[in-house]
Amino acid sequence: MDHIFFEITLVVVVAAILAILFRYLKQPPILAYILTGVILGPLAIIYLQSQEILRSLSEIGITLLLFMLGLELRFSELRAVGKISIITGIGQIVFTTLVGFVIATLLGFSQTAAFYIAIALTFSSTIIIVKLLSDKKDLNSLYGKISVGFLLVQDFVAILALIFLSGFAAGDGVSAYSFLIVILKAVVIFGWVIFLSRKFLPVITNRLARSEETLFLFSIAWAFGIAALVASPLIGFSIEIGGFLAGLALANTYESYQITTRIRPLRDFFIIIFFVMIGMGLSISSISEILIPGILFSLFVLIGNPLIVMTILGLLGYRKRTGFLAGLTVAQISEFSLIIMFMGARLGHISDQDVALITFVGAITFILSTYMIINGNKLYRLLSPYLDIFERENIHEKNVKSRDYKNHIVLIGARRMGSGILEALIGNSEDVVVVDFNPDIIQRLKEEGIESYFGDIADLEIQDLVALSDARLVISTVSDMEDNLLLLQSLKKLKKKPKVVMLALEKFEAKILYENGADYVVVPHIAGGHHLAKILVDQNHMELIEKYRIKEEKYLSDD
Repeated sequence: MDHIFFEITLVVVVAAILAILFRYLKQPPILAYILTGVILGPLAIIYLQSQEILRSLSEIGITLLLFMLGLELRFSELRAVGKISIITGIGQIVFTTLVGFVIATLLGFSQTAAFYIAIALTFSSTIIIVKLLSDKKDLNSLYGKISVGFLLVQDFVAILALIFLSGFAAGDGVSAYSFLIVILKAVVIFGWVIFLSRKFLPVITNRLARSEETLFLFSIAWAFGIAALVASPLIGFSIEIGGFLAGLALANTYESYQITTRIRPLRDFFIIIFFVMIGMGLSISSISEILIPGILFSLFVLIGNPLIVMTILGLLGYRKRTGFLAGLTVAQISEFSLIIMFMGARLGHISDQDVALITFVGAITFILSTYMIINGNKLYRLLSPYLDIFERENIHEKNVKSRDYKNHIVLIGARRMGSGILEALIGNSEDVVVVDFNPDIIQRLKEEGIESYFGDIADLEIQDLVALSDARLVISTVSDMEDNLLLLQSLKKLKKKPKVVMLALEKFEAKILYENGADYVVVPHIAGGHHLAKILVDQNHMELIEKYRIKEEKYLSDD
């Protein structure tokens, strides 16, 4: 057993080192775990006996992953994502599956393998995309909301795909009778889960919540117990689906967030083992065999998937920029893709080489799509002249100039700090024009009669609409350095440059903005310190504190 401990230690240490490296490269940790398997696999350091143990641990990881997904997934969320996201999500899934199936068939794959590959190419990683959009401060933008919405639709479809694929045993044909049996079993199990989640589990977890250790142990026992039951010959689904159903049953309990917090570290450890095992199947010899189809499928995901989303959003009346940025979010496959292929190989539906193929596609698309999304604005400006085909003349996002502006103030970003600035400017009867990339904010401002435009100030059309060349003051409350630097470059080209006030989160960012022409840069923690110091030295500082508290509670409640 000593060598088993050594090998697991080696896996974790190498994975940790690579994860740290990949963090600096701005790449998802999944890639680090897969690369760990690629490195350790050919070295024959991991004995066959240890590989079997690691494979069992990886199954625990997938079960816990889907258990957590069930805990965090609520069917009510599907109604909240909006009609556009549902149409785009379903449309993308259908077209990607059909085109992927045709490509795989033309490349000589069997119909079963082609179907698995097509399904795997369909899904994109919600975890990775949400993290990237959050880092870019684009989660609340129009394309960000649409993207997160159709990614949620993908997650629901992925779960349904896992349920149906796991319902067919190895070697069984997919006849009408077997398909009906799977549907009936799924309906019965879901009905049973919903019944337990409403009648019994809230009462049990509420009583157990007095002891965190007992609640944690119950949650693990429940997840593994339901997984084992669902995977038994009586029901015939996989243990992963059992884990998902176990989590779904606890999703409506008040303690679901507490359970999620306690189990996440355990899940993260075991899921590392899963991706390492996936990487071990990707040897140098297998890469040579899957290189050509792997590159073709990767190009389809990197180019074809975004084109499909751009076409759908263009037909629905959205601007080419919205379609392009939303399309970039589907330019990689998902961890669900790897789980589906892993499950297919375990059930005997597909070969290990098919799993290696999708792993190879995942590695390529994870790397390239991350940089594509991070540099989305630059790519758009480069490709914009060629994207007119994806934009209709009658678009939903059309901005109409209501009047001519002269000697006015342009406020970029009307949320948080921007809302306070806007209120002060309006209170001082200033002529203000607002630009924001959040459609909800624009709608609210228009209802209040405030001149406002939806879009990106780096867009030349938006600059013309707000008459940037005739403004006397430009205030940007956007913290994105790239957007602010692009704005400063545009302002330098004007004959008469307006005064420019900008926001920076760090001191080094403020220095860069000053060097590029900003007249004043607000650094929140410095400005906050000066503001508080000014209050405290006032003789009536206690009255001022109460006054500001009452005033700022309004902004807190609005958020």
